[in-house]
Amino acid sequence: MGDSTPSQSTQASPSEASAATQHIHQSVVVETPAQKRALSYSNTIHQLFTQVMDAKQPADRILADYFRSHKKHGSKDRRVIRESLFGLFRWHGWLKQLTTAYTAPQAWFASLALTAKIEGHRWQDISAAWQAFSTLTELKALNSIDELDSLHAKQQLLQRCFNQFNFAVTELAPEWYWRHSQQLTDNEQYALVDALSCRPPIWGRLQGISAANAIDKLSKLDIEAKMSEFFVDAINLGHKSINLNALGLYNQGELEIQDLGSQVIGNICAPKPNESWWDACSGAGGKTLQLRSHMLLQDKHSKGSILASDIRKRPLEELMKRAKRAKFKQITVAPWLSDALPVTGDHFDGVLVDAPCSCTGTWRRNPDMRWLDDEHAITDKPALQLDILSRASAAVRSGGTLVYATCSISPSENEAVVNAFLANYPQFELQPLVHPFTGLTTTMLTVMPYQANSDGMFVAKMIKKPG
Repeated sequence: MGDSTPSQSTQASPSEASAATQHIHQSVVVETPAQKRALSYSNTIHQLFTQVMDAKQPADRILADYFRSHKKHGSKDRRVIRESLFGLFRWHGWLKQLTTAYTAPQAWFASLALTAKIEGHRWQDISAAWQAFSTLTELKALNSIDELDSLHAKQQLLQRCFNQFNFAVTELAPEWYWRHSQQLTDNEQYALVDALSCRPPIWGRLQGISAANAIDKLSKLDIEAKMSEFFVDAINLGHKSINLNALGLYNQGELEIQDLGSQVIGNICAPKPNESWWDACSGAGGKTLQLRSHMLLQDKHSKGSILASDIRKRPLEELMKRAKRAKFKQITVAPWLSDALPVTGDHFDGVLVDAPCSCTGTWRRNPDMRWLDDEHAITDKPALQLDILSRASAAVRSGGTLVYATCSISPSENEAVVNAFLANYPQFELQPLVHPFTGLTTTMLTVMPYQANSDGMFVAKMIKKPG
């Protein structure tokens, strides 16, 4: 099953994209080496930004393809291009307003300069050149400010520069999203946008290695890691890019990259050492591996098993590679080939349905997706989610566990789906859960990105009544 992807659209031809970029840069006068570099960066970033918006394809995928095709870029070049591109998407809700009052070149270079200032980028000579290219006197305020340490301070700066525009925090997410999040208070809206406007750390999960040993090995590679206060196997790897293939911990199966929010799901599942579980929408198997790892944490001789299913062949192949690397022998796969269950009914101690969703919980990690998706990303999913949950529930044995999860923070994909399922299947009943980050007891648990510096997730746990 796996996560959803943005809908396809007609992509602008290379000549159209190139023409748009050329129009932005053709009148710029370059006088210094720094300005020459700034213009070159701007040219590349504009082409990538335009390609993402026109093709409606994920920015990380387009950027990875670009870097594979352009080996000339060194680490600094890649950092400037990557962080500027993703910064533009983070602040797009505010910056797009500039296009209504200024020429395309003015708006573009002002957006680059503002992004560099708001995000605290260190390439000041480059950002100064972008500011000069914009020719906007409104940006002079940038020169008198060193650091912007809060979302409110960034908001005030833009309002000071351009008082004719609306820089409300809600502008940093699309209007259609807020229509599906009316339960949030003003303070919760602010906290959510504040989290969405910050780069998340890289979270990992340890397998078969102690925290002290792992941190010692990582420190020798200049990676400042620290353990989570919430889960014994969760590790924060910071914000620096990491070449996983060069990490011994990763190659030996002792480290898996998995966001802290995602790790909540496996901890809620809480599989026992010798249970049989079915991961019905496994994707590439992050949670499959976590379930098996939890069994082994309790009993290193665990005979429990995990069966993983997905409609896509490639993620299942990747899952088996990861399982082999982790030396997990109790994991097998069974792809969905039709609507019929790919597994035996009334068989499993636990079934996890990590359903396809809008992925709004991952927006801070993928800021471009806020602007590539539309309302259908949410409204098209609940019927499918309910259908998958209903069919998968047939595999739960009497007294067994059924867990429903998404990486969405939209109630219509979460609570509404669970309530609809329970209305149709009264043999299942919700179990009380303790929120790992707040300590509050609930029956349907939503992890918000601001609660523990993670992605957003949803999870509900049900028991099939005996009899």
